[in-house]
Amino acid sequence: MKLRFLSLFSGIEAASVAFAPLGWECVGFSEIEPFPCSVLKHHYPNVQNLGDVNDITDEQIKQLGHIDLVIGGFPCQDVSLAGQRKGLQHEDGTATRSGLFYRAVEIADATKARWVVIENVPGLFSVSEGRAFASVVGGLVGCEIGVPTDGWRNAGFALGPKGLVEWAVLDAQYFGLAQRRKRVFIVRDSGNWRDRPPLLLERESLRRDNPPSREARQDVTGSLSARTNGGGGLGTDFDIGGGLSRPLRAQPNCSHRDDSQTYVPVTSLCLNGGGQRRIDGESETFVAHSLRADGFDASEDGTGRGTPMVPEIVSQAMSAKWAKGSSGPSGDEVANMIPTQNMAVRRLTPTECARLQGFPDDYLDIIHRGKPAADGNKYKALGNSFATTVVAWIGRQIEKAVEGGL
Repeated sequence: MKLRFLSLFSGIEAASVAFAPLGWECVGFSEIEPFPCSVLKHHYPNVQNLGDVNDITDEQIKQLGHIDLVIGGFPCQDVSLAGQRKGLQHEDGTATRSGLFYRAVEIADATKARWVVIENVPGLFSVSEGRAFASVVGGLVGCEIGVPTDGWRNAGFALGPKGLVEWAVLDAQYFGLAQRRKRVFIVRDSGNWRDRPPLLLERESLRRDNPPSREARQDVTGSLSARTNGGGGLGTDFDIGGGLSRPLRAQPNCSHRDDSQTYVPVTSLCLNGGGQRRIDGESETFVAHSLRADGFDASEDGTGRGTPMVPEIVSQAMSAKWAKGSSGPSGDEVANMIPTQNMAVRRLTPTECARLQGFPDDYLDIIHRGKPAADGNKYKALGNSFATTVVAWIGRQIEKAVEGGL
């Protein structure tokens, strides 16, 4: 089934790369940064770039024709742990740059698309004491949503007049990419969500990587209605005039993960050929970094800043330790090994960074302002982009739901 989608905050258009195998059609972009605009023009010359989201008109949206899905990752500068944490609004009530989320919802509502897919950093859960994420979910479902007393969890759902919203933190390392990159993905379904299972969520008991047992607890927030209407695929009831929000013990759906292969824990990193790769029973590995807008960051929480560097020797010296499904070397083992054997440290190439996000090797090898694109532009554009394989999996889930196979 061929779906038509509108891409907001398009960047270098990870959505089109992700949805291309599904045969979906992009009807329009919205991007203003010079280098990403050059990338869009190079790869998608027949797709209109509508420019600034603030300038998109209802008439322009109408001219795009039928739209099934709107997708976008609104700016994260004001919600990221590495930013100033201003939230979605300034003290005077005006929108911050991250507050462009509200404009994205207006555009999505104007398209009357059944599906909306939003991506951002997990810092969105905690900024403004949780009120920002409550505003995001409330804006998507069309009613006010409260903040849970113990904060937002990494997965959940909400119901309201505009439909069903699911959210989950998905990590790129479980989608065939060689980096730890956790992002919160939010999907709104304004169609017949009652006749399908969840897209992003599954019971904890069905997961292959479920954590140790926890104490039983209840977490219900938001304005609960009188439960006068029939429930949906998530086993809940709600009144169309109100809404329900529930952070779940259920976790992000990991049924896509292929446990028939041994995945190297991404305290190490497979780069050769892109993705987590098995060669003759052994793993090719490097030291892990997480992709950021300004390059790569070696810190666990993704809040620090760094340059994309990798020790050349790690792959050869440590492959035996990381093969056969072992838990990998300790930090001391890696540290003791680094100064030895005339190790050379080099910068990750733009090609390797493209692989970390699931792009073709030469995707950013374009002419920009009359010259071959500079590495700095490539690093920044890739750091700001989606992990394409994660978005591709969400697309397949949506396709199954549309075709009734989910």
